[in-house]
This record gives sequence, structure tokens and C-alpha cells, in this order.
Amino acid sequence: MAPFPYCRLPSGISFGNRKPLLVLGVCLLAGFIYFLREKRMSAVPIFSMSLFPGVEQRRSGLYGKEFPVMTPWGAPLVWGDSESSVWRRDEFAHLGARTGLAILAIGNYNHYLQRLLSSAELYFLLNFYVTYYILTDRPRELDPPLKLGLNREMRVIPVAEMPGWDRLGLRRMALLATLIKEQINLEVDYVYCIDVDQEFTNPVGTEILGKLTATLHPLFYGKPRSSYPYEKNPDSQAFVAEGEGDYYYSSEFYGGLCSKVLAMAQTCSLLILQDQDKGVRAQELEESYLNRYLINHRPTCVLSPEYNWWESPGVPDVPTQRLHSIGRQCLSSGNYKGDTNAC
Repeated sequence: MAPFPYCRLPSGISFGNRKPLLVLGVCLLAGFIYFLREKRMSAVPIFSMSLFPGVEQRRSGLYGKEFPVMTPWGAPLVWGDSESSVWRRDEFAHLGARTGLAILAIGNYNHYLQRLLSSAELYFLLNFYVTYYILTDRPRELDPPLKLGLNREMRVIPVAEMPGWDRLGLRRMALLATLIKEQINLEVDYVYCIDVDQEFTNPVGTEILGKLTATLHPLFYGKPRSSYPYEKNPDSQAFVAEGEGDYYYSSEFYGGLCSKVLAMAQTCSLLILQDQDKGVRAQELEESYLNRYLINHRPTCVLSPEYNWWESPGVPDVPTQRLHSIGRQCLSSGNYKGDTNAC
């Protein structure tokens, strides 16, 4: 027989009466779990500039500022110098990922190409296999080709001239889908599509790699959803109803696994064709369909405005400017001249 089988506690609960003890234990356990949950919820993942007081961008008044490093659905929100980005780079360090960079250079946009390629050689996925896929109507301008670094290749794909930026914006998804299906998918693991009027200005590493990667549009970062230029025409396949959407994404830089980008490009090009058949044109062209798709298929990796930045009163300061949009810079400044980033 157990000693003291009915010894009574000060609270009046006896060892012999086990039900109150069980209830008490459950309550204590629930309270402990609630405490841990609240502690975890209060520790929202952030990137603080106070961790990097020596960076050049301290002059912008960013020292001590905090930046979220996770989306509401748990995908990484990438700032290149954050601890989570360091971890992501370590993850990919020994995987030997092969990446394609798809660039559409048509008409007058060809004059941006050399600058983009030269900057990519300095900053884009250094020490990794990279293939540049250049879709251009002026292939002779790449002969002789730019001298590339180790493990870098270039494929020049001739395409027909497409006059007018609006026509170009509506054709890119279809061209990208065809190229991925027929060639890119056979040669690389990841593919990223970039506007030719961009320039890499700081390192862009494997922190950008994900199944489906999208980039936040800097003009709408931190702004209320009501300000996003989602497509408002209900007759358009790009239509976004009130209350839909998490962020507004830029069409200047996006990518991911070849299979995921192919699915996105095929879907968007189909939606564009359906609208064209009805005589409907989305307000932001390709970007409208991209945002519609990313609402239905949330990206697994979201790049901060560091990866799509230009100097403008409406664009927020960022810790490090990694990808500079020369074209949008020119538009925001009235097509200025005489500067290193002149159009």
C-alpha cells in the first residue's frame, strides 16, 4: 500500500482525489504554452540597421531602423545584409545551383545592355554558374561578345523587333515561356527575368533563390493596400477585387525554379491573350498580370526594395541599393541628362 494515500494538501486537494490534480496540471501546461506562444509572437523577425553601424548607408538616417524579414505567410522577405540572408547564402554555398538571367533588349533598349551585363559580371551570383539569355533584335551588336568570367556563358536569341514599349510589355511573358520550355529548362535550375534598363550596384547572391521569387515595388512599399495600382477593370483577367493582395510587386526583376517561372509566364501570357481578344488592356500591362498571378500563387521568396530601387521622393531609403532601375530613375527625374545614370 502506498504511504499516506489520502494526505491532504494545504489547498484542500488530496492525493487520493486525482481529478482536481489532473485539471490543475492541464491548466498549468496550457498557461505555459500560452506564455511561450506570446513570447514567440512578440519576437517578430526583423533586420535592424543597428547591427551594421559601419555600412555606407548610415548616412541615410537608417541607423537603428528595423525592417521585417518575413511575410505574413512565412516566406523570407530579403534584405541582403540580414542574418537570415547570410543563412540562405550558406544553404546554397555547396549546392552548385545553375541560374539563367533572361534579358529582353529590343530597339532603343539595346543601349542599356552592355551596362547591365558589365554590372552583372561584377555583382550577380559571383562564383556560381550563370547563363545570360539575351533576346534581341540586334544580335550583331553582341559580336564579338562581352568577355565573361569563369562559369559564365551567354546565349543570344534573335527576336523580331517590337516597336512601342506597350507592345513589348505584353509580349515578354510569351517569349519567356517559349524560351524556358525550349531551352532554359534544359540548361539551368533557376531563371530570373530582368528589365534591361537595370544596373547591379552591390552584391546580389543566392539569398534571392527560391521556388518563386518576386520583388517589392519600391513606390508602394509600406503604403496601404488601397494605394496599390492593381487592375480595377472587372472585365480584365488581371482584375483584383477590393481586399485582395498582400503587396504590390515590380515586373522589373522576378524568377525562381524554371518550372515555377514557366507556369507563371504561361498563365500570364494566356490571360494577356484573353484580354486582347476582348479589346481590354490592363493599366500596368505585364505588371498587372504578374500581380494577379502572385495573389493566387504567393511567392516563396520576396525581395525587398533593395533589389529594385531608384532615387525619387516616393521611393524609401534602403540599407543597400543592390539593383538600380535606370529607366524609372529617368522617368521620375524628367529624363535628365549629363549624369552617370542618364538615359
